[in-house]
Amino acid sequence: MSFQQGLSGLNVTSKSLEVIGNNVANANTYGAKASRAEFADMYANALNGAGVNNIGIGVRLAAVSQQFTQGGITSTENPMDVAINGGGFFQLTDGVNPVTYSRNGQFKVDKEGYIVNNEKLQLMGYQADGNGVIQPGLAVPLRLPTAGISPAETNKVNLEFNLDSREGVRDPGATVSPRIDFTDADTYNKATSVTVFDQKGQPVALTYYFQKTDTDKWNVYATANGKTIGGVDGDPQPISGTDALSFTTDGATISPSSLTVDIPASTNVNGAVTLPISGVEIDLSGSTQYGTNFATTNVAQDGYAPGSLTSIVIEGTGIVMARYSNGQSKPAGQVELASFRNPQGLQPMGGNGWQRTYASGDPVVGTPGVGNMGDLQSGALEESNVDLTGELVNMITAQRNYQANAQTIKTMDQVMQTLVNLR
Repeated sequence: MSFQQGLSGLNVTSKSLEVIGNNVANANTYGAKASRAEFADMYANALNGAGVNNIGIGVRLAAVSQQFTQGGITSTENPMDVAINGGGFFQLTDGVNPVTYSRNGQFKVDKEGYIVNNEKLQLMGYQADGNGVIQPGLAVPLRLPTAGISPAETNKVNLEFNLDSREGVRDPGATVSPRIDFTDADTYNKATSVTVFDQKGQPVALTYYFQKTDTDKWNVYATANGKTIGGVDGDPQPISGTDALSFTTDGATISPSSLTVDIPASTNVNGAVTLPISGVEIDLSGSTQYGTNFATTNVAQDGYAPGSLTSIVIEGTGIVMARYSNGQSKPAGQVELASFRNPQGLQPMGGNGWQRTYASGDPVVGTPGVGNMGDLQSGALEESNVDLTGELVNMITAQRNYQANAQTIKTMDQVMQTLVNLR
């Protein structure tokens, strides 16, 4: 026995305690990975080859390897928090230093619109164009659009309803002018409304009036902000033309199934003039005439007002969806993940990040959910994979090992003292 074995044991046990302490300290660090101290024995080299009865000269710290197992996923209800469920790393950059890879998805939006982490590193992915189309290629820092979303003019209206076949005829006939008075509910049977939008995104209140003319036949009139569509004010004409809408005898099918109208310029309640909207298709398919109360079962249109950015959400496929105040949403980009053949070869850089090395190999990049890349979960974070109970048990074991190695040094000291005392 020599002091060498005991001293080396004290050194590596001290390093082991440092690793355990670091694991315990990061038990609540999102995206952190537990480390493990790995040891190797040591033997002295013989001049002409090793003998068969060599006694080891101690132990050394062979490596401190991180364990890249999946950590638990906890919900945070913050849409900017993102967890990776499966393989892969987020790619982060400051534009100067090499790319940093991380499993910590605590992101925020900085004053310039970039998605960043707490270290001010920018999340990388594919940017989308102005129409929300993802532009795959070289990953770049993801930046949210600063401008709002432009308005869209209404081109199509879907109108689905049931007209009560039990209703009586309200049409006084073509010889009477006007055939309908929008201010007199006795001149029509039912009415319903939908809001459409002009090129500026200005809302236009479109109101439909249904007037029964005969068995299974109905006239449809319309106004835009109170202005007559078809005919002139004071003498409205059906938007269906000279032929009224007709239903089959069972009331299940309407003909024609669609109408095309031109909505004139009008004045809204604030006195502003709206723009005309040409060629609006009104889809009536699915409308019925049954012996039950009038009901509008679906009213939809494809236009919308301008809107400003209100929030973002990151979907499982990595799509960064921008949401606007007008209820619309469109992709602003897509997160790109990276994986490594040997993740234990990555170099820890602190701040929940790693950088590639020769040992880790080059990154293999891809979108979430494709290949061996994990899915993203918005509003959640990956917890540390440190097993706190296991680390406390390891701490006790390391403490005992330290005491045992100290005892070998104490014993060697007593042996040396005995030799010195020989006379």
